[in-house]
This record gives sequence, structure tokens and C-alpha cells, in this order.
Amino acid sequence: RAAPSAEFSVDRHRHLMSFLTMLGPSPDWNVGLSAEDLCTKDCGWVQKVVQDLIPWDAGTDSGVTYESPNKPTVPQEKIRPLTSLDHPQSPFYDPEGGSIKLVARVVIERIARKGEQCNIVPDNIDDIVADLAPEEKEEDDTPETCIYSNWSPWSACSSSTCEKGKRMRQRMLKAQLDLSVPCPDTQDFQPCMGPGCSDEAIEMVLCILDGSTCMMSDWITWSPCSVSCGMGTRSRERYVKQFPEDGSMCKVPTEETEKCIVNEECSPSSCLVTEWGEWDECSASCGTGMKKRHRMIKMTPADGSMCKAETTEAEKCMMPECHTIPCLLSPWSEWSDCSVTCGKGMRTRQRMLKSAAELGDCNEELQQAEKCMLPECPIDCELTEWSQWSECNTSCGKGHMIRTRMIKIEPQFGGTACPETVQRTKCRVRKCLRGPGMEKRRWKEIREKRRSEQAKRNIDNEQYPVCRLKPWTAWTECSTLCGGGIQERYMMVKKRSKSTQFTSCKDKKELRACNVHPC
Repeated sequence: RAAPSAEFSVDRHRHLMSFLTMLGPSPDWNVGLSAEDLCTKDCGWVQKVVQDLIPWDAGTDSGVTYESPNKPTVPQEKIRPLTSLDHPQSPFYDPEGGSIKLVARVVIERIARKGEQCNIVPDNIDDIVADLAPEEKEEDDTPETCIYSNWSPWSACSSSTCEKGKRMRQRMLKAQLDLSVPCPDTQDFQPCMGPGCSDEAIEMVLCILDGSTCMMSDWITWSPCSVSCGMGTRSRERYVKQFPEDGSMCKVPTEETEKCIVNEECSPSSCLVTEWGEWDECSASCGTGMKKRHRMIKMTPADGSMCKAETTEAEKCMMPECHTIPCLLSPWSEWSDCSVTCGKGMRTRQRMLKSAAELGDCNEELQQAEKCMLPECPIDCELTEWSQWSECNTSCGKGHMIRTRMIKIEPQFGGTACPETVQRTKCRVRKCLRGPGMEKRRWKEIREKRRSEQAKRNIDNEQYPVCRLKPWTAWTECSTLCGGGIQERYMMVKKRSKSTQFTSCKDKKELRACNVHPC
């Protein structure tokens, strides 16, 4: 939207201009000016002030982005300038710790002058300066663990008349390497005297006109010439400091104009350029760098030739000496979820590099990984294939047959239970013959058949002994007290066959999770 504007009046009692405006939406960010002095050192009024503004934090809300939810800061903090290293999610974040982005510009311009001006005669200059002596600033005692930007230029003196006042300068805290060592304030104040406190300002200018006496200020500095090439005009002003005692008007002129000449050898090939702009930031954050400033061509030469005036100017700039300092890191993040849903897995955590890369090499690790143990994964029951059906259990009449299968893996940790391992089915052979002699013969055949099968099994066991195992041992102690550990138990072979047909006869081992509660 269009830039807002407002008109206001100033006088010799109210000449410091302050304002504050919130950025919306935002947590509690704002821009503004504090005690901008609109009075000149010659007891006049500034013609124009242009100031670029950075955002400030009011200290009432802890949000980090423009649209962060409300999060009151408890207890409330002091108002402070935002920096480029406040938070990685901040719209002003710069991992290199550069200057924060400018978000606004205020233009203050004088549009009219009315009424009497500064008409107070200051005290003796020697007496005033003597009062300032006890307030001399001590030497800078900034700890080496506090990394600041350069100091800004001093502001204008808070006093608009020839009285004692204060002026201020600011700097930004870019990094605090040791949180146990407090960093000094980012603002510095110094006593100063208001404008007009020179020997010439103490003298009264007496002008006698028609029997009345006027006390006038000195002439202020001449304005720039109205042209940049050829003949133009310039002006200067002075103000009434004391009106005549008889109440008459002071008729002494308060403004005068004279001709001025710039570049007497103006030619059709001369071009008109603007004033130089402000210097850019230094290209280096420490040590020696370069800075530039620019101006624009307002009017090209009348003869159509190229403008030969320089539009860019560069010079060296010095920043604080470069030092290799420890890297500034954010706290570790929370551990991530385990990479698996059961059993053994991995989890990770990260932290970020907050200090500027050019301040020194950082070899600290930014990511860590560790093993994690969740409850064991369920193990389902596994079975062998069904055996062949047995012979019918009778030699005549109705009977039954069975078949079996073996358990290969017992179910563990909530796995699927084992189904049936024995199945039975009916069978029918020839009709049984009646008579006591036949019945006795049948039972004799059955007994002989069973003896024959038992003898065969005994021979097989002698040739190929079975695999015999000891009972399960007790569970071992848990490997950790918390966070997920492991317990083990074993089943050892009691008698191992030497035959190659029983190579699977081995010791057995089981694992289970324990102490899965968080540490």
C-alpha cells in the first residue's frame, strides 16, 4: 500500500522526534526512531532527514516468523534489535551472520517555518563544558567472547539549545561464544552540548534599527548551489534570538541569496549527476575489504555525447581483526523415532552451525546416530510337512490311521501359535473271521509284527543315534537398565551324533527384549 504520512510541529522545547509502528502480522516486531533531533547546530531546523530502519523485538512474544502463533515471553525481555542469527526459521536469518535486512525507510522533510526561533541566550561556554568532565567514558571492556558489529555513527545531541545533553550510538550482538560471560549493552551514551555552543554563538549580535535592538543568530551555512554546472544561486538563513524590548518587530533580514558558479568551463558535453549515495557495507566481515557508493546521471550532455562523470566510487574499509574462534552451535535436537517398528534399529539427532563460516573452521559433528531396541518382532510357528499315513491299527474290521508333523520353530514374542501336529482318520480292512482259533492266530501275528518293528528301530538308533538336548538355561540379565536391552538363553546338545545325517544337531539360542521403558 502507499507509504503513510503525517504532519507535525516542533519548537525549541519539543525538537526530538520519536515514533514506533508495529509490523503486522508479526509476533511483536516493530520499527521506529528514538529522539531524532530536528534542531541544527546553528539553532535552525534540518531541511530533510532520511533514515533506513531495521526491525526491533519488543520482548513480549517469542514467535520466530511473521505468522507464528502467540507465545508470550515470560518474563518479558527488554526491547532489542533483531539480528540475522536469532533463529534459523526467522525471515532475517543469515548463516553467515551478515547485517540484517532493512525493512523500512522514513523521510522527514521541513515544509514550513513559523513563529520565533531559538531566543534563549546560553550560559557561559566554559561553565557548561566544565560540567561534562565527570561523565567521561571509560575504556572499552568488551569481553572477547562477544562478537559485535561496528558502532553506528553518533546521533545528534539531545539538546537543541546551548545546554548539556546526550548522544547515542548502537551496535549489534552477532554472536555470544560463552553464555556464562555476559555481553555489555548494545547502546552507548555520551554527554554532549547542544548546537550553537561556540565562542561565536555566545556573542550577541546586536542590530540597531529605528531605535530598537534585535538579537540575531549567526548565519547558518550556505545551501548547495542550485546547479551542478554553470551559474546558479545559493541561500542562507539566520533567526531572531531576542526581539526588541519595546515590543516592536525586528526588521533585520533573516534570509539572503547570492549567485554561485559551479564548473566555470561548462560545455555542451557536461552532464548533470546526483549527489553520492551512502557507502555500501564493507565486503569483508573482518580484516580489510572494499566498499562502494554510487550516484546517478540526472541529465545527459546536450550534445548527445557519453557522460564522462564517474557513477561508482570505491575505497578500502577496515573491519575488526579476523580471529579463529570456536564455532557456535545450536542445542541438539530430540532423538528421531527408531528406524524399525520392532527389534534392533537406529535413531539420529542433529544440531546446526550458528556462527558465521568465515569466523573459523568448525570440526564439530552436526549429526549423531545410535542403536535402538524395540520389543522383539513376533516369530510365527513353523512346522515340517505331514508324514505319510500309518498303517491301519487293526488287521481286520474298522480301525484308524494317523499322520504327524514336527515343530521346527516355536512361536515367540506373540507370534502365531502352532496348529495341530497329529491327524487321525478312519480305516477299514477285511472282515474279521469268527472262531476262537482264528482270533488267537490274529493276535499272535500282531505281536510278532510289533516285535519286528521295535527291533528295526533299535538297530537304527545304534547306527544313527538321535540328537539329545539339555533343558533351556535361565534368561541372562538385561544388557541395559532402560531404553531397550536384550536377554538370552541357551539349549545345549547333550549327545551329538557323529553321523553326517544329523548335521543339524546344534546348540540353540533364544533372544527377547527387556527394559524397554525410556531412560
